[in-house]
Amino acid sequence: MTKKIEDSMLEQAQYILDKVIGQITGFENPMNVEQFLAKYAFDVRLPSPVNDSITGEVTWAQSTNPSKFITLNNARKRVDVDEFMIAPRPLNSMTDILNAWQETNYTSTERQIDSIDIFECDNIYNSQNIYRSQDIHNSKHVLFSDSALTSEYIVAQQRSHNCFYCARIEDSKDCSESFNVSWSSSIVKSAFIHDCYDMFECLFCSHLAGKKYCVANIQLTQEQYLPIKEMVMRWILGN
Repeated sequence: MTKKIEDSMLEQAQYILDKVIGQITGFENPMNVEQFLAKYAFDVRLPSPVNDSITGEVTWAQSTNPSKFITLNNARKRVDVDEFMIAPRPLNSMTDILNAWQETNYTSTERQIDSIDIFECDNIYNSQNIYRSQDIHNSKHVLFSDSALTSEYIVAQQRSHNCFYCARIEDSKDCSESFNVSWSSSIVKSAFIHDCYDMFECLFCSHLAGKKYCVANIQLTQEQYLPIKEMVMRWILGN
């Protein structure tokens, strides 16, 4: 990958982060992508850098357990040359079989199907503009995420689907403009929510349903809630 393409992808990753954080907090994002990774995506399972065993180039793999890797692109190039076949030889023992297998047993990396604008990723399907993520399906504008489905403008999302403009969403669905949500559904404009359903403009709540303007499971008026939300959003950003 050329330096120009890498810089362009990094700029796009920053754009995703800025747009998501701005939509959630209402403030300008002060963090670059690496700062956000260290502070808020450090615990997300992400692709790791490994080396292509043929070319030595850096590539990205969902699993680092295998010992030999090849980029999907390089594997396809090899198929064009010899269909990835090797010369016939006697196979009289398990040792013969395993030795032959080692000549072709490379784990493919940077795997993607019907996807475009993918950077430092693995296992991406029908998606666009994905940065350092894995197991992403039918999604767009994704950063630092693992196992996301039908989502857009998400950062640090894990095992969740149908989320939009969210960061740090885990085991949840149907969330929008929210931060740090786990095991919840239908969460809008909220933060630090666990095991909740149908919540709007709530903070630090657990095990609730059908609520709005709650903080720490305490019901507030809208007028009481809004200054607290501003304080919390500034706290998230380190302001």
